[in-house]
Amino acid sequence: MKIDKIVLRKMKMALKTPFTTSFATQTEKHFSVVEVHAGGVVGYGDCSAISLPFYNEETNVTAWHIMRDFLIPMLKQAGDISHPSQAREIFAPVKRNNCAKAAIEGGLWDAWAKQQGISLAKAIGGERTRVEAGVSIGIQSTPDKLIEVVDGYLNEGYKRIKIKIKPGYDFNYVQALRQTFGDITLMVDANSAYTLDDIDLFKRMDQFGLLMIEQPLAHDDIIDHRKLQAAIATPICLDESIASAEDARKALELGSGKIINIKVARVGGITEVKMIHDLCQQQGVPVWCGGMLDTAVGKAHNIAIASLPNFVFAHDIPPSSRYWHEDFMLPQVEMDRDSCVAVPEAPGIGFAINPGLYQEYCYGEESFSF
Repeated sequence: MKIDKIVLRKMKMALKTPFTTSFATQTEKHFSVVEVHAGGVVGYGDCSAISLPFYNEETNVTAWHIMRDFLIPMLKQAGDISHPSQAREIFAPVKRNNCAKAAIEGGLWDAWAKQQGISLAKAIGGERTRVEAGVSIGIQSTPDKLIEVVDGYLNEGYKRIKIKIKPGYDFNYVQALRQTFGDITLMVDANSAYTLDDIDLFKRMDQFGLLMIEQPLAHDDIIDHRKLQAAIATPICLDESIASAEDARKALELGSGKIINIKVARVGGITEVKMIHDLCQQQGVPVWCGGMLDTAVGKAHNIAIASLPNFVFAHDIPPSSRYWHEDFMLPQVEMDRDSCVAVPEAPGIGFAINPGLYQEYCYGEESFSF
């Protein structure tokens, strides 16, 4: 595949409502879109790094720097590539910075699939024609407020509810949901807000029959998670701790969790996603696709990976209207009566860019000729 040029776009979109996790409240999303122009097609990649280095080490500003000053020059120096998976080795000298890597690799995958005339899902071995969507709900001020919010999403048709938790906003909130809604499919996400000193809390939460507890302990830990998993019945799902297939291998060998959340941006791209997916599938460990308040392009890539066979739980891939007043992708992602979204069959990501909104949300760009 001969690359003609790469364009980086700085983008900003306002959230419909603030979204609160254990580490921050976000009211808008700054992100980057990568355009890979190659042989008459344009492939799109999304850089999902947020404005604060609180989820991982990256921000939208540092990721732009890494893409601009390191990854794009490395790709240019490498010359023509035959397959997008080669980007993983080309970018290997750069440590971590996975959101930046995933953005450029995503553009390569989209362009390559378009050149082949196949969908991105088919290009990576996807098998599903639709994938189940779950909803992720930020921390609410009171249990009653959370009940009100959850009731609204259940009425919209969501079948899996994920709530964010942190100390002081945990047990009573889950208890209130169970008392109000019974045995709905419910999980919690701690975003690394706890330590082993909280082990008794998680033992008490076993009574709620949660689908999983996502990343309760430190963002880079797999040792203490092993101790916690051994002490509780509820499956632990690892998120921030898994930045590569090698991380996944070590965590599975230790028994640090029973489920892995795979995010394209967190692990550095679709090639790494496939490696983690295949490893987990071989060991009988289910995976699912998490989200990062994804906008159009990131959501499209998430839908594609969720079509892989071992992505078995509902994913953080809600309709376009969940977070945004109007996303810049055509058609908008919609959810059917079964809480599922369709996997596109058109070449590449299978979506078109709304040019008006694309320009409206863009506040800077830079082009790099090859």
